[in-house]
Amino acid sequence: MTCQSDLFNIDKRLVEQNQRLMQRLNTGHFCSQEINQLLSEIFGYELNPNNEIRLPFYTDYGRNIQIKQHVFINSNVTMVDIGGIQIDDDVIIGPNTTLITTNYSKENLIKKPIRIKQSANIGGQVTVLPGVTIGENSIIDAGSVVVTSVPKNSEVTGNPAKIINNKESRRS
Repeated sequence: MTCQSDLFNIDKRLVEQNQRLMQRLNTGHFCSQEINQLLSEIFGYELNPNNEIRLPFYTDYGRNIQIKQHVFINSNVTMVDIGGIQIDDDVIIGPNTTLITTNYSKENLIKKPIRIKQSANIGGQVTVLPGVTIGENSIIDAGSVVVTSVPKNSEVTGNPAKIINNKESRRS
């Protein structure tokens, strides 16, 4: 039987360390500076102090998450980051949102990165699936399931999410 860490091709010791840190983070009482310090250990780089991540926060690995500046992540967000997650400046992510970068086929694990571009706003209880890019200044309405990339300046809603408003198409 293949160990899950072997399947993901990641450092099992690092996963175990980060899971201990996640448990500590989500069960303790910390000020924002302490939260940023623990998250910096999990992510493997110093998290910018102008970011705010509300607890609880969950990730399976942590080392494949890149967060730029002025990012707000509300409570109970889960990031399955084996495939990589990049969050640009001025992004807001609502509560109970899940970013998933892995999927399975019969033969293997499929890893595809998620990118959230500058000034995107993701509502609460949104699910973003592997390989999706959310364009600059886009809005993802609460409860949406995003299965394909979203163009910049768009608003999407539903399951699967569909464009209901695109400021770019009105400019032409």
